[in-house]
Amino acid sequence: MAKEILYLKIANTLEEQILSGTLRMGDKLPSIRSVQKIYKVSINTVIQAFLFLESKSLIESRPRSGFYVSKTSNRKFALPSASKPKVAEGTNNPENLIVRVFEILKDKDIRQFSLGIPDNALLPIAKLNKGLVKVINGIEASGTAFEPAQGSLNLRRNIAKWSLVMNGKLTEDDIVTTVGTTNAIFHCLMAVTKPGDTIATESPVYFGILQLAKSMGLNVIELPTHPVTGIDISALKKVLHNISACCFTTNFSNPMGSLMPDENKKELVELLTLHNIPLIEDDLFGNLFFGGSRPKPCKLFDSEGIVMWCGGVSKTLAPGYRVGWVAPGKFKDKVIRQKLVQTVALPSLYQEVIADFMEYGRYDHHLRGFRQTLHTNCLKFQRAIEEYFPENTRISQPQGGLFLWLELGKSIDTSELYDVALKQKLSFAPGNMFSQYNQFKNCMRLNFALQWDDKIEYDLMRLGKIVKQAL
Repeated sequence: MAKEILYLKIANTLEEQILSGTLRMGDKLPSIRSVQKIYKVSINTVIQAFLFLESKSLIESRPRSGFYVSKTSNRKFALPSASKPKVAEGTNNPENLIVRVFEILKDKDIRQFSLGIPDNALLPIAKLNKGLVKVINGIEASGTAFEPAQGSLNLRRNIAKWSLVMNGKLTEDDIVTTVGTTNAIFHCLMAVTKPGDTIATESPVYFGILQLAKSMGLNVIELPTHPVTGIDISALKKVLHNISACCFTTNFSNPMGSLMPDENKKELVELLTLHNIPLIEDDLFGNLFFGGSRPKPCKLFDSEGIVMWCGGVSKTLAPGYRVGWVAPGKFKDKVIRQKLVQTVALPSLYQEVIADFMEYGRYDHHLRGFRQTLHTNCLKFQRAIEEYFPENTRISQPQGGLFLWLELGKSIDTSELYDVALKQKLSFAPGNMFSQYNQFKNCMRLNFALQWDDKIEYDLMRLGKIVKQAL
């Protein structure tokens, strides 16, 4: 653990120097030996830090010469501003806008930069179909029988085996299967809150969380959030006495793409444990990392069972299967009872297909190629946006996930821009979908989990032109 923290500390320091312009494109980095002496660490720790930066395309190695700041690190556009949620901005009612964005999902003539669903061309659909036939022939009653309320034992066992990032802390008995990740979050909220309670979230925050909270009669406190490191823990400390639970995406948040450092995750879990406040952790994007290793979930630092770790395959493998899960910690019995009352049992067929896909290594193989494609797409989208959008555009630099968060000129209202873009067969997610307050009106979220081609670049050029005209 100490070694890993050291290599990340070195990598983060160098990355900050690159992003701030202290180290510029083409600059040579200090030698591995020099960095070793400065930080008083092993050669292997420094190499690990350099490889981590190389995996993010920030640096490149040149044979017999050393490491240099790469061309792809030469950002023309700044990062989006850290959010500062203000209740005084007035309330926002994005439901109608959300419905409109979802309504055009099946229209093949519209470029779908909007919703966080991977392109079918990036998913192993043929292999899943083979698995489906295999499971139907082998499962009890061809999948028509009831299963236990906790969910498919086979799937739960494979999730536990596959979740190596937990260092063996999870067993199949710790996990409950759900109808996707949003359903897992719903069960968690039902287990630890009641109408009138208040929860804390990031800001901007995935609109599905806001819709769940509203439907359950919950209040939401949106916390200041940095586009790189996530929520401001000092701001959380100020509202602890007002909240019943936290609901955070610490690994590649939606929509900003922030990644909370491990030391922050540990501090967060220790803080919430001290105050006995549950943390609902949405780790849906954790497997879509661009670096050398999967980021740790907060659940890894949980010793008292207060972290409810939620995951699923809707962003990585099979969106329509609606297979998710939660490791609810000390709230497991409550979650199982709720699931039993509401759904009795989940369809077993798709759970068994996912279990089969995990068991024989196909999921890992798919993820390796999928992550590489997403990382390449992310860089191509960033370069296209820098080419075609106004110079005052700010753009996120996620280290994983599916999304880019764009902050445009203050005079632009992306809700109005959406109507203009839709007439030209372009769709994106307007920024004010991601807050209960009337803010982020000049922001948009773009999904880059698409099959890149010249047409996508052309459509980004057209979208950039629409933004320029709006100015």
